[in-house]
Amino acid sequence: MKTKMPMMKQVLKLRKAKAYKKAYLDPEFLTSDGLRPVRLMLELQKPEMTLLEYGVKSTVVVFGSARIWDKPQSDARIAEMRALLKKDPKDQVLRNKLASAQRLDASTKYYEVARDFGRLVSTNDCIPGRKLVVVTGGGPGIMEAANRGAYEAGAKNIGLNITLDMEQGPNPYVSPEFCFRFHYFAIRKMHFVMRARALVAFPGGFGTMDELFEVLTLVQTGKKTRLPIVLVGKKYWDDVINFANMAKWGYIAKEDLKLFSYAETGQEIWDQISDFYRQNPLANGK
Repeated sequence: MKTKMPMMKQVLKLRKAKAYKKAYLDPEFLTSDGLRPVRLMLELQKPEMTLLEYGVKSTVVVFGSARIWDKPQSDARIAEMRALLKKDPKDQVLRNKLASAQRLDASTKYYEVARDFGRLVSTNDCIPGRKLVVVTGGGPGIMEAANRGAYEAGAKNIGLNITLDMEQGPNPYVSPEFCFRFHYFAIRKMHFVMRARALVAFPGGFGTMDELFEVLTLVQTGKKTRLPIVLVGKKYWDDVINFANMAKWGYIAKEDLKLFSYAETGQEIWDQISDFYRQNPLANGK
């Protein structure tokens, strides 16, 4: 009996040991550097399996700035900044925030365009046998607007949110069953592209440019089947990117300028997507 008790204590100790944990129940092991390939695979598979389960095969991707609010939100933000600045007129940070909010106020029109487009996608068809589903990054701004348009039309829609240092939660209009959260930008971008039948890019910053140019590159190089790519707000795009000069310098072909088009309203965007598939009926494959 005296020898049995120490052995029992040893067994209990072993059961609590780190190595004894089942691999798939060991958070420290699963989040280790060596398991990064597994985590990449899991981030790829979880949304893929869910969307297949629900029969989602074709999407319309909407990119754009998280800083574009609707008009009431914009007005409230400007009023808040002014009130804070009134209390501390010398605060330069507040002055800069107010100036930024005032500049962005002119972009509230894009919120309504994205919202209207989300509704149009959700209430119309342009590819026989394929229902298009709105997918965004799932955050605020233009993403919220497109998800909101689909939500208000009573349609399911997708949000591909990502964990950031400055936490970005999902907007309230994403369908709960399609509200995904990513750690890796690369896998998130794969999910934007895999089912995409159209891409719509609203004014935005580094993130929007990154996502847009990835798709342009994939189409240009034949890694992605040709699809309609619509840039909303020609004045903005002409001001920030001189695509014509890229061709002029020879770094892209003049034909590459035909990979995208411009639009100003939700209806114009939808008409261009519909026209593309009427003219290219074979493009509705993979």
